[in-house]
Amino acid sequence: MKIAILVEGATEVAFKEKLRGFLQSRLEGSMPRLTFIPQNGRIPKEEKLRRIVENLLTGNSAYDAVIALTDIYTGTQDFQDASDAKAKMTSWVNNNPQFYPHTALHDFEAWLLPYWTTIQKLAKHNRSSPSGSPETVNHQKPPSYHIKEIFKLGGRQDYNKPIHGKKILEKHDLMIAIQACPELKAFVNQIISLCDESKVIA
Repeated sequence: MKIAILVEGATEVAFKEKLRGFLQSRLEGSMPRLTFIPQNGRIPKEEKLRRIVENLLTGNSAYDAVIALTDIYTGTQDFQDASDAKAKMTSWVNNNPQFYPHTALHDFEAWLLPYWTTIQKLAKHNRSSPSGSPETVNHQKPPSYHIKEIFKLGGRQDYNKPIHGKKILEKHDLMIAIQACPELKAFVNQIISLCDESKVIA
């Protein structure tokens, strides 16, 4: 099974090793070949997305599936919520059955919030975590804002997604974030179900 995953550039660096390690432990004997394809800041829209997906699914080195992982908070008002983003991406690629749209609510940093004590240590500040479940932290003040803010309060360094995202994740079990974040669980389960439905996380 060959799966292409379209990601925003910095997300790939922070997340890919952790995801691979988690899937290898879960999919022993049926691990897919995952190729992360960074999109220089954000997932393309409309015709451009359709062309990219069709190119990846055809030809001699065609993939079996393409997954797109977009933030809901893109700095624009393109998407109202997760279901709107998925519906729009599906429409843009003409309902291609080998395309699977997924989202981070409201951005990738929501999946780091469950590890707030590690964020505090790296930022060198004891500010408390934002209230509510990680994926309900929204457009007005998305998760990345909270993490950037605690790093500023710590005063030592600015938050850097590839460097600090990787550090926040590296010593922790990804299952903690998966169980706290339904959209992350849906994304991970999508990959698992394409390889072995019996291994899907309940």
